[in-house]
Amino acid sequence: MSNKIIRGTLVLTGAAFLSKFLGMIYVIPFNAFVGPYGVELYYYAYNPYTILLGISTVGIPMAVSKVVSKYNSLGYYEVGLRVLRSSLMLMSVTGVLAFLILFFGAEWLAAKVIYTEDYGSNLEDVKKVMQMVSFALLIIPSMSVLRGFFQGNQRMEPTAISQVIEQIVRIAFVLIAAFVIVRLYGGSIVTAVSLATFAAFIGALASFVVLYLFWQRSKAERKAKLSAQKETLTISTKELMIEILSYAGPFVLVGITIPLYQAVDTLLFNKAMVIGGFGEIAGLSISVINFNAHKLIIIPVTLATGLSLTIVPALTASFTRNERQKVKKQINQALQIVLLLVIPAVVGLSSLAYEAYGSLYGMEDIELTSHLLAWYAPVALFFALYTVSAAILQGINEQRFALVSLLVGFIIKLSLNSVLIHQFAGVGSIVATGLAIGVAVLLNLWRIKKVLAFSYKQTAKRTLFVIIFSFIMWLTIKFTKYVAAFVLPFDTSRSASIVMLAIGIIIGGVVYLFMAYKSTLLDHVLGEINLFSRFRRKKDASR
Repeated sequence: MSNKIIRGTLVLTGAAFLSKFLGMIYVIPFNAFVGPYGVELYYYAYNPYTILLGISTVGIPMAVSKVVSKYNSLGYYEVGLRVLRSSLMLMSVTGVLAFLILFFGAEWLAAKVIYTEDYGSNLEDVKKVMQMVSFALLIIPSMSVLRGFFQGNQRMEPTAISQVIEQIVRIAFVLIAAFVIVRLYGGSIVTAVSLATFAAFIGALASFVVLYLFWQRSKAERKAKLSAQKETLTISTKELMIEILSYAGPFVLVGITIPLYQAVDTLLFNKAMVIGGFGEIAGLSISVINFNAHKLIIIPVTLATGLSLTIVPALTASFTRNERQKVKKQINQALQIVLLLVIPAVVGLSSLAYEAYGSLYGMEDIELTSHLLAWYAPVALFFALYTVSAAILQGINEQRFALVSLLVGFIIKLSLNSVLIHQFAGVGSIVATGLAIGVAVLLNLWRIKKVLAFSYKQTAKRTLFVIIFSFIMWLTIKFTKYVAAFVLPFDTSRSASIVMLAIGIIIGGVVYLFMAYKSTLLDHVLGEINLFSRFRRKKDASR
């Protein structure tokens, strides 16, 4: 994988990490303002919104990235601009349609979510927050097309910066609105959550402005590319749109994989919990699993998201030029980067689940909430691998198979969810998700192997080292907690939990990185972009 690809990955991953980190941190004051009921409402609004957002874009942004990259690699830069114009028009229409569906269908959706009002939200509250979040659908589809165009030109900075600005503006609006309504004026939690969901529209506007400024700044670059184009490709707008839509279908379903699994919980979780005799903890459990804990476990997945956004245009270009060895090298490094960083992250989060949840969300019901987080953390690895493996399939024109793996996983989730919840409460939902996405990952990896005659031998060897180092890190964290328990009451005190969390992260991270560095694992996986290898070379040169 070239340094350009890895730099693009780091730019997008860094922005995604910062965005997700901010998304995790703001939940702390937001929880304090609106409480568990407000968080539950917020989740109910965002799940159908996320699914409709994915459907309204029809996978166009990622398809635009792929098509633009393809024609750029062939020297037809003008085609990429035509793709952008046509896609913007299409996204304007689908965005409006998605808004109308969610706004006017909110009551019907709310009725499907609420199994009984005895244990949680009521119909009118859920309807209101759904309607407020729907306004974001008017602008985000068009905005995401611009991001796809920049990514197709292997320019990741516009996407990265616009993501961060969007998140900062959205979070600022959420917290200010919640503070003013609940704390200053003593208003209702429902009103505060409604404005908090409307913040998605405000953040999208800010992001659109950032992308427009990048568009204006890149005028000279576009003109230079068009002037350098030697031949003109005769292809109609209809043919272009057919090509885009042929790529887009699989992209949309892959993009909404997590929301689809959460939608199963949205529709079936409360009912299954009540039937299983766990009705009293149904609302808390679903808000923990699919909102609070999800904010934590999704952070490792941001690496895979950033990598997938970068690898699709790069793999497409290599695959189009029939550079098979380069394609295999890119795939190997993509998978190894994910495993190198995500495995220790989920192991660390599982071992520090009690401290992590207590530090961020408080010690109330900590036994239940941390238990759910500890079970949910490993699922992050499957989410990350699915995201990257699906992106690889898209890069080698096997995106249709991603639909097969997604469908199989979805059927597993749908079939097992209620049965496992009846037996194991919230943990049952987590296990069903893990099994579903795990099977989907195995299917994707099998397809990659079959199409490219790809060998996972090198990746398997390096993964073994990652697992060993992660296990040693886990033992170190457990021992550190055992010793610290003599002086820190982190099982009852939130402030002590914060201290223990910081100590655990630092010690665990240092132990893992030291072993990965000394074994040269970092050098082999990250290559030239690895800062530790540069340090090693300077150290050797000074001898």
